[in-house]
Amino acid sequence: MVDIALGTALAAIGAGVAIGFAGLGSGLGQGMAAAGSVGAVAEDNDMFARGIIFSALPETQAIYGFLIAILLWYSVE
Repeated sequence: MVDIALGTALAAIGAGVAIGFAGLGSGLGQGMAAAGSVGAVAEDNDMFARGIIFSALPETQAIYGFLIAILLWYSVE
């Protein structure tokens, strides 16, 4: 049996939760933003650049979740 300290185990669980929820929220947000962008571009072609920007914004949540997971993982000694 592998002997893992409680702090290490909790940090690993926290890192997994941070990545999981950030990815889930990012995916849902990106899907909604992309659907709205497609509708806006269908009505007006000049909205394409804004649609791309607003579709890419929710991806920052996944990056923040990944950063939190890295900080949690390396803060445990």
